Amino acid sequence: MSEVRCRFAPAPSGSIHVGNARTALFSWLTARHHGGTFVLRVEDTDVSRVTEEAFRGTLESLRWLGLGWDEGPDVGGPHAPYRQSQRTAIYHEHAERLMAGGHAYRCYCTPEELEERRDQARARGEPPGYDGRCRRLSDAELAAFEREGRLWAVRFAMPERHYIVHDLVKGEVHFAAGALRDFVILRSDGSPVFLLAVAVDDMLMGITHVIRGEDLLASAPRNMAVIEALGGTLPQYAHLPLIVGSDRQPLSKRHGSTSVEAFREHGILPEALVNYLALLGWSYDDQTTFFSREELIERFDVSRVSSNPAAFDSDKLEWMNNHYVQGLDDEDLAARVVHFLAGAGLLVDPGLLRRAMPLVKERMKTLTQAVPLLRFLFTDDVEPDETAAAVIEKAGPGYLADAAEALDGVGTWDRASIQSALDALAGEAGLNRTKGWQPVRAAVTGSTVSPPLPESMELLGRDRTVARLRAAAAR
Repeated sequence: MSEVRCRFAPAPSGSIHVGNARTALFSWLTARHHGGTFVLRVEDTDVSRVTEEAFRGTLESLRWLGLGWDEGPDVGGPHAPYRQSQRTAIYHEHAERLMAGGHAYRCYCTPEELEERRDQARARGEPPGYDGRCRRLSDAELAAFEREGRLWAVRFAMPERHYIVHDLVKGEVHFAAGALRDFVILRSDGSPVFLLAVAVDDMLMGITHVIRGEDLLASAPRNMAVIEALGGTLPQYAHLPLIVGSDRQPLSKRHGSTSVEAFREHGILPEALVNYLALLGWSYDDQTTFFSREELIERFDVSRVSSNPAAFDSDKLEWMNNHYVQGLDDEDLAARVVHFLAGAGLLVDPGLLRRAMPLVKERMKTLTQAVPLLRFLFTDDVEPDETAAAVIEKAGPGYLADAAEALDGVGTWDRASIQSALDALAGEAGLNRTKGWQPVRAAVTGSTVSPPLPESMELLGRDRTVARLRAAAAR
């Protein structure tokens, strides 16, 4: 096999959606599996939609996922530039070549004329596509339009033959002769259309595998026709199935935040998201769920991608994320968590944070959960939540004052000594451990849910623990 060259070609108009991220991942894995090249090419010709902010955000999301590219707008390469907005002259040159070779022609039809003829076709029960009128203009008609000064677009003359897309995911997909109408490749303002730009770029950049969403499957025979007319080599196509929500409808904002940026801010690790996205439509076997990046590169094969829609399950993603959280060492986990604690306005002691990691890593499905679990360590402004306040009130000031005295008298401030003091306190009050510890937990942490209590109090320190108990008793 010649060098495998795959590309990811986003049109950045907002945060990158998980569907696009999966496309990028499958393209990246195919290139890496074959020791080939991964190209980032930005489809930014639609100035009404694409923004620089979205462009930078797309690059940042890909970097965060670890999907580095070998050629692209910021790293260059032999086929630069890699932003379509900077390649207009290239598209014009190839449109001229197509017209010179009889594969494209000027179309003088106005939008009003096109709409009128589409309406007439519908009234006759025919498909409303372009009827090829300007393809058959006489020299006299052409001259008349030119004298009139009519604006013109450039249309590709679609060969009237049967097309077969040999898709690596969908199998053979057939398009009947005559079903594909002539299409615009240059608008009347000179701007290139996607169908021209993508075909020219895939050809010039030597792309061997085009991996993209199945919503673009209908454009494949048009892309093929343009490449063939220009004398290029056709790539292999792989059109990925849709990602759907729990209602089996295409995944969208109504299913919740579905952008890479949103999952990142929710505290999903890139390792977990990459692993999860890889399993949306692909599997290595019936048993393996967790893959390192190296294992994915070794085992991934796009031909094993299912042609059926893949269901996105947020609960499974969070379960997988917890697996990866537990696999991090304390230093690494603390470094990742500090962003969320600082974002909540907490002044973090790095040493204390590292010591707290073993207490919470099994409990955290997402990194954002570190904030409610550890807030009590990094602020003395602990306001009990509604449930904790009810527990404190039920226990009464006497029990909390006794707890303060008992803990203040502990000899060595460590987990074992704290646990003994708490058990003794509960026993004297005729309470089991759960009921005896819960008011103390509520007063010290402000919540009835916290890391293990003796370990939490050991980290908090004697003075801060006792002060909180006395303050709760006073309230």
